Formats: sequence, C-alpha cells, structure tokens
Amino acid sequence: MITTEERFMPFRELMRKEGLPDVAIATFAHYYRHLAEGYDGFIRETDILPLESLPELESLPTHLAETGQRSLPHTVMIKLNGGLGTSMGLNGPKSLLTVKDDLTFLDIIATQALHEKVPLILMNSFATREESLKALERYPGLMRDIPLDFLQHRVPKVKRSDLSPARWPENPSLEWCPPGHGDIYTSLVTGGLLDLLLEKGYRFAFVSNSDNLGAVMNKIVLGYFVEHRLPFLMEVATRTEEDRKGGHLAMLPDGQLILREIAQCHPEDRALFQDIYRYKFFNTNSIWINLHELKKVLEEKDYVLGLPMIRNPKSIDPRDLSSTPVYQIETAMGTAISIFRGAQALHVPRSRFLPVKTTNDLLAVSSDAYLLTHDNRVVINPQREPGGPPMVIDLDPAYYRSIDDLQARFPYGPPSLIECERLTIRGDFRFGRNVALRCVVHLVNETADQVIFDDGSILDGSYSA
Repeated sequence: MITTEERFMPFRELMRKEGLPDVAIATFAHYYRHLAEGYDGFIRETDILPLESLPELESLPTHLAETGQRSLPHTVMIKLNGGLGTSMGLNGPKSLLTVKDDLTFLDIIATQALHEKVPLILMNSFATREESLKALERYPGLMRDIPLDFLQHRVPKVKRSDLSPARWPENPSLEWCPPGHGDIYTSLVTGGLLDLLLEKGYRFAFVSNSDNLGAVMNKIVLGYFVEHRLPFLMEVATRTEEDRKGGHLAMLPDGQLILREIAQCHPEDRALFQDIYRYKFFNTNSIWINLHELKKVLEEKDYVLGLPMIRNPKSIDPRDLSSTPVYQIETAMGTAISIFRGAQALHVPRSRFLPVKTTNDLLAVSSDAYLLTHDNRVVINPQREPGGPPMVIDLDPAYYRSIDDLQARFPYGPPSLIECERLTIRGDFRFGRNVALRCVVHLVNETADQVIFDDGSILDGSYSA
C-alpha cells in the first residue's frame, strides 16, 4: 500500500524544481499529511465557546502612548501586499489603485510610515513585487538597512480525486496557488528577514492588509502590547450583519483563544457561525507580533508552525467551474492566536477597519464622507453625524462591479455623500458634477437606457425609471 510520504514525493519534486526552500516544502508536507489522513479542517461548534468581553482600546490608559512612542524604534510595519485587484477588474497590484485625493494605497501607506519613522516592509507575491517596489521608488526615505519586501511562497494545487498534483497544461501557472497569508511566518524565515530584523534590534511587528485604510500605527496599542509582554495580539471589532461571513474569535475550553474562518466552519454549524450575537468579535486581520517569541516558537516546532489548515475546494481554473476540481491548502495569519500561549485580542473601534474590497467601498472612501488628515490617515468626516451608523452602499454589480464601470458612471468623481446614510442602486445611472446624496437614496432603473443626473442634482429618497 502506498504511503503518505510516497504520495507526497511528486509534490516535493515539483517544489524543489520551482526553487522553493526546504522549510516551505516541510510546511506544505505537514498540511498534505493532514489532507491525506482525511482531516477536513473544520472547527466544530462543540469544540469552542463564545467570548463575552475583551479589553477595549478606547478604555486603555493614555499613558500607554508613551511606552508605544519609546517602542517605535524597535517596531516594523508589515503590509500584506500579495493581492491583485481582479475582483474590481484590475490586472495589477490592488495597492496601486487610486483611492483618495489622487493617492494610491501604497502612497498613503508609505507616507504614514515616513511620518511615524518606522520601517515599511511589504509581503509581496510574484504578481505584485515588481510594480509595487517600482511605485515605492518615489519615497527614498523608506530605504533602510532592511529590505522593503519579502516574497510569499506558492504551493501546488491538489487534485481532489486522488490527491495528486493538479495538472493544467494549457496554463501551467494555474497549477499553483498562494498558501494564504498564514504563509507570512514561513516566508519571514526562509528569506532570512526574521533573523535580520532581530539582529538589527527590531522586536515588534504590526501586520495588516494593504487595503485596510484604518490599519494605522497606534502608539496606545503598541504600548499595551509591550507593557503586557504579549507574544501575539489580534485586533478585533464588533460584528455587524455585513461581517457574518468573516472569521470570528472564539475560545477553547482551556481558555486559549482561537480564530475560526468560514472555510473552517462545517455546513451544519453555518447558522451559528453567522450569529453575530453569539460570536460578537471578528478578526480585522491586524495583528501585533513579538519577533523574539515568534523565533522561539518556530525553533521549538522545527520551523513548521502548524497553523490550522484550511481545505479550500476550487476548480483549477477559477473562471471555468467545470475544470478539474482541486484543493487549495491554505492557512490564515490570524489563526496563530491559538499557537502562542498567552496571546490576546483587543477590541478596537470600527474606525480601525476600513477595507476596500469592492467598488461599494471605493465609492464611499473616495467621497467627502471621509477625509485625509495631515499625516495621511483616512478618517470619517467629522461633519457626519457623530456616533451614527456606518454608511452602507450597495451598487448594482451588473453596472458598477469594475473600476472602469464606476468611473464611466461617476466621470467627475464621487457625489457628495457627507449626509448620506444608505445608497442602493439597481440599473444604469450616470452622475454629473457636484451631485449630492442625502439620507437614504434608492435608485432603480429597469429600462435599457442610461438615466443621467444633471450637474448639481440633489437626491433624497427613491427614484424609479
């Protein structure tokens, strides 16, 4: 009978041929064994408990900012920058999309790093590295004695029928996939960056997504992390109906915190997973890492951290659902909260979670409902009703899904949304200059002709055509 190790040999040969380092191969082998042994990656409802409360950022003493300030010279800011903006019709790095006042994500991130005087490091993919580093050349102040980036690995897709390497001769690049942002820990090791950071005196890392404009350096959070000598800290926010599918925080019976992503939720548990009153906190994917503790844990585990596996069923060509069924073996960065003993989570306000995932998000953040501060932080316009509910935008994907769609229908930029609570659009509309939307606006066009709102229009309520 063929052994698991023998079944893995073709993967080992493929990965060595690709030039992947031994630690990356050993890490993939660890998850492949789980897959071959029938592990489905599910975290069952019977194995976890809800959390009632957590420490809150807004209740922390302000003196922690002094500790954070003193710790900044020992802190680096890492941005996950491996994504392409394909969901919005882009072909290049999503972080090069213009989002606010003619600035891209990377422009905003770079100026924030320069203002705080902390090193910026990107975790790039093969698809984003060249263009992203080229864009950062306009910020020579970012150059330090450590690299500006490191590369995320890629791993083979696994054929579901027999767990062999998936083949797609017409486009061999589709035989590979990113292993999820949990690969950050392996990538820090294999590129030698973790050792270099420690050698240069860096002790702490703040890690977040490049498309989360709310994920900025916060001295009080850093001070809390340092004073409590935490190995790992996750920022979480209160779940709303729009966060039902995001990874939520829970607790094991022994008190250890654990993150459950929706891909780790058994179908039978889906209703409870999405119960925002049972599981109150979602992962913002902003974390703080003690680099010495990371090195220690990695050494104890022979550099295979052993994050919970996510078995992601896909088709080998994501644009062709009839193509070969495969598994993508992935891990999530935040699931390391269950690896570090003493890891904690901090409840942060929604303002620290401002991702731009869709054109809905982009229209909101590029409008006057948000402002760019002198230090390039994107904040809610103080002229909006304080403490009011977050603005909700729901654009018709048939007409507004891509950046080109959005720009064609808002050729003069976004309308004024400073007084808008909710915008829903169904059908084809084009907006002139200086259009303002107020309160709740619901637009429906069921005709084949585009409806045009003239310059200076003020919309308040419903419109149907």
